[in-house]
Order: sequence, then structure tokens, then C-alpha cells
Amino acid sequence: MSETILSISGLDAGYGDFQALYRVDLSVNAGEVVAVIGANGAGKTTLMRSVSGLIKTAPETVVWQNQGIGALRADQIAAKGIALVPEGRQLFKSLSVEENLIIGGQLGRKGPWNLRRIYDLFPILEERRDVPATSLSGGQQQMVAIGRALMSNPDLLLMDEISLGLAPVIIKSIYDALPGIVGEGLAAIVVEQDIAKALSVSSRVYCLQEGRVSLTGASHDISREAISRAYFGV
Repeated sequence: MSETILSISGLDAGYGDFQALYRVDLSVNAGEVVAVIGANGAGKTTLMRSVSGLIKTAPETVVWQNQGIGALRADQIAAKGIALVPEGRQLFKSLSVEENLIIGGQLGRKGPWNLRRIYDLFPILEERRDVPATSLSGGQQQMVAIGRALMSNPDLLLMDEISLGLAPVIIKSIYDALPGIVGEGLAAIVVEQDIAKALSVSSRVYCLQEGRVSLTGASHDISREAISRAYFGV
């Protein structure tokens, strides 16, 4: 059995007086792809922000490679090998495609990902390396956001709604690249509204409903009826 690299236990999180997550438990094993599904407002992005350090939590509620990281800053967590592809991409508007990618490698972590590997994964980015990143199409911008995260050579990649607002053909091209991304032992958490897509790319799935885990299990074993009940709370 693979080693558990991320363990979340009893996670409460939110924004100011608003609580978005209630006692959430979740784990990720080395080299595993875990999907997180749920309706809008279920707490999926709050979960990703908590793991990546954008929201502070109690130190021992988020444990990475046997170390509590809940109270660390986002840059400290990134240096430990967790990279976030944020919802909405959040590229640097004043920088070119290549400059955005280079920023992702500033941590200096050793690993297989560099500019050459990113351009091999997404050839269109090499063609457009010198243009402003935010002048690209939505799908190409998403490729930049994924490439920027990979440039940090993470051990865990957090992908938050990477298909949001994209055409089906672009979504397919991005997900077709996923095996090449995780093929060298990289683990991933994929937050996805498309249930079929989430199940197809993951080994395990968690469903969030109003900030709580309403269902979890092996992706190929969970029925659509169980997911529907967990998703909508009916």
C-alpha cells in the first residue's frame, strides 16, 4: 500500500465569521489522484486554499509527510512540495507566458519539470512564449497555470476547477495531459464539477455537501445514485 503523504483530520475552515468547512477528513497517498466533487458553495475551493496555506488552520489538522503544516504560510507550504493551480488561473498580467512559467520555478526544488518539459507537454505555449499570458485563450491560460505549478516540481498538485468555463475540446486536451503529469509519482487533488470526468481520472473521490464530507470511496465503485444523494443532500 502506498504511503499517505497528506492527511487532513477534523478540518474547520472559513472566512472571518463564515465557516465553510466542518470537521473534514481527507487523505492522499503518494502517486494517487483524488477527486473532490460537490455543488457550488460546497467548500471545495476553501479546502484547496486550506491545504495550500492561503487559509490558516490549526497546525495538526493538515499533516504533510508527517509534519503539521496548517499554520504555515503559503510560500512555506509551496517550498515543501505542494503546488496550487488556482480557480480562475490568476496569471501575472504584465508578464509573458514564459515569464509566468519561470516564476513557478523560483523555489529551486529539484525534479523533472523545467521549461523544456512544459513546452513538450503543451506545445502551443512554446509558440506563444513571448506574448502576454493573459492575451491567450482561456484554455491556453489554464495550460500556463498548470505549467507554472509544475515548474515548482511539487510532490502534490492541487487543481481547482481547471475545466471551469472552457470548451469541451479544450477540457479534453488538458485532461489528456494528466497521465503525463502524474506518471512519475506526482500525486494530485482534482476539484471538478464534471462528475464523470472526476471519476474517470481519479482512484478515490470525496463529495462535499455544505462543507461536510457526504461520501467517499473508490471512484470505480461508487454508484451514480449514491453520488446524487451525497451531492444534493436528498
